[in-house]
Amino acid sequence: MLGPLWMAVFGTVLALAVFGWGIVVRSRRQLVHTLRAQAQVAGQEARRLERERIAREMHDVLAHRISILSLHAGALEFRPDAPPEQVARAAGAIRDSAHQALQDLREVIGVLRQPGDDPDEIVPERPQPTLADLDELAEESRRAGMDVTLTVETGQAASASLGRNAYRIVQEALTNARKHAPGAPVRLSVKGGQGEGLTIEARNKIGWPSSIPGAGSGLIGLTERAELAGGRLEHWRTPRGTSF
Repeated sequence: MLGPLWMAVFGTVLALAVFGWGIVVRSRRQLVHTLRAQAQVAGQEARRLERERIAREMHDVLAHRISILSLHAGALEFRPDAPPEQVARAAGAIRDSAHQALQDLREVIGVLRQPGDDPDEIVPERPQPTLADLDELAEESRRAGMDVTLTVETGQAASASLGRNAYRIVQEALTNARKHAPGAPVRLSVKGGQGEGLTIEARNKIGWPSSIPGAGSGLIGLTERAELAGGRLEHWRTPRGTSF
């Protein structure tokens, strides 16, 4: 039989073991709870960032298309006596712009929809523009009656992400010019390349705002795009009445 001293030592060791095991269990539960909370916060943050990305995409695409459509419609409104071929050309441009806007909206909504029955099904992303599409973007604005000069001086090919952000920034610059300075010449330049970054400059005279409504989120979206790409957005008015 164990003496009183050994019984006391055994009891103390047993108590310490139970106490230590309780601390381990409690720490494990706290760790699991913390990891779950972090995972939940990370999931919420990921959803928020995805919503912001989709909102930027929808704003950039649809604002551009609808402003082009409004420009063509305005030309018909102020020139009802235009030659039939010009009226037909403007009407065709309105039809094409409306069709493209619906197509863009359909593609964006397709990305928003959940996959089907297969949980591993991947929803394909809509084709994204690149630097190579800038000329067509400028030409589309010229067909709508804008005076656009575009200069692209890029060395080594830019990455897909950098090219997409550059395209969207130029697109929004043209949209803002149509909204806030209709009829004013727009001068655009894109310089740089992979490894050295891109510098995009947009310049137009300050004019009278058009009838196209604006939500005031264009510059906010551009700032977010530039920051996500590791850059920055600067805009101001010069003493000569030129905006950047």
